[in-house]
Order: sequence, then structure tokens, then C-alpha cells
Amino acid sequence: MRRIAAVLMVLTAPAVLAYTADELAAKNVAAKGGLDKLSAIQSLRLSGKLRVNGGTLELGYVTLVRRPGSIRYEALLQGLTQVQAYDGAQAWQINPFQGRKDPEKLSVDDAKGLGEDALDFTGPLVDYQAKGYKLDYLGTEDVDGTEAHKLRVTRPNGDITFVYLDPDYFLEIRTVNRRIEHGVPNETVTDYGDYEKVEGVYFPFAQESGPKGSSDRQKVQFEKAEANVPITDTQFQFPAGRPSATPAK
Repeated sequence: MRRIAAVLMVLTAPAVLAYTADELAAKNVAAKGGLDKLSAIQSLRLSGKLRVNGGTLELGYVTLVRRPGSIRYEALLQGLTQVQAYDGAQAWQINPFQGRKDPEKLSVDDAKGLGEDALDFTGPLVDYQAKGYKLDYLGTEDVDGTEAHKLRVTRPNGDITFVYLDPDYFLEIRTVNRRIEHGVPNETVTDYGDYEKVEGVYFPFAQESGPKGSSDRQKVQFEKAEANVPITDTQFQFPAGRPSATPAK
């Protein structure tokens, strides 16, 4: 009976986590191509399609990103181009789809997501210590039938990203961003897939994102990627000589 009891104790004891947070971050970096190849990519241009409204509306889509912290998104439809950009200090947008043809500066809260996207374009786990992030491993969690490794990334401003890694390939399959914007917590879920190699680094060419708990999702499918392309400062900076609309609230 004592031996049976001992076996039962072993079977019911809490499972020991197989990895530490540092080990999983290192595996993620290695899976993407290694730190040297990741660091060698100083700029990136991704182009493809953006599908919204349940996939009924398709727009051309371009992402430009450049180290150390600049990013620009463009969505194109019927000769109109929506722009959101961040130059490392100031975020702004042009939204002709809402009748706004002049650029408008974005608030600090509205700029948070752009700044994080720019800093983390190779992923939040890459160089996380140098970014001042705190990393915790939370065990595994089911993501659409996959027992993914779950990590919590805490930024210096208190915002949190939960990162879910595939247990076999150690690449991101989902992130959940939790930000405080205008005093209100917002959570955005992004799923990743269709990884393709660009200059020795794997990037997800398929992304699907939307508010947590909502069925309203937008889908991005990149078709082309160019690394270390020449990008000028003016593509990220607020357009000089252009009138500014009322800052977005």
C-alpha cells in the first residue's frame, strides 16, 4: 500500500516546467535564424493584401519598418491610401476613408502600439533584456488544439504581451497584447502562420488580428518581403509643410 501511495503521489504531483523563460526566448531566436541574422536586418518592406469586413473587402497593404524604431503602414483602395506612421518620437496618420486627407498627429496612447510594433518587428522575445522587458514562463496553454508555451512579456510602461510558442518549432503562433489606452485596458489577439525565410530570418506572412472576444478580425497575407531596402526619414516623419488636422482622440 505504501508503494501504491508513493506512485500516486508522483502521478498527482505538479508537473515540473520543462523550460525556463530564458531558454524559450533563446529557442525562439534560434528558430527564427539566430541573433546575427536577425540583427543584420536593419529595414524591411512587406507588401501584400489586407482583408477586412469578414473578408469581403480587400486592400493593398504595405509595411515599412526600420531600426531602431520607425514604422509605417499603408492600406490602399481605389486610389486612396491610408497611412499610419511613427518615426520614433511622433506618430501620425492620414485617413482618407473617413474623409481626412490632411495628416493628423496621434496622441501618446494611440502611438503606443506603433512604437511597440517598430521595436518588436522581429518579435518581443528577441533582445528582450536590452529592451528592458521582464519575461515570465507561465507553462502551456491550448491554442486551437496546440499545447503552446505561454510567456508573459512585461514592458517598462506596464503593458503586457502574452506570447504563445509552437512546442515543436518555437515560433509565435499567437500573441495577446494588453495595453492601457486612454485609461481603458484593450486586448488585441494576433495569430501567426505561413512563415517564410527572408535573408535567413523567418517572418510570418499570414497574420489575423482583432479585439479579444470579438469575431471582427482583419487578415493580412504578405506576398513579398525585401530586407535592408533604402528607406528615407521622410517616409516616417510627419509631412513637412502640410497642415495638421485636429489630433486624433
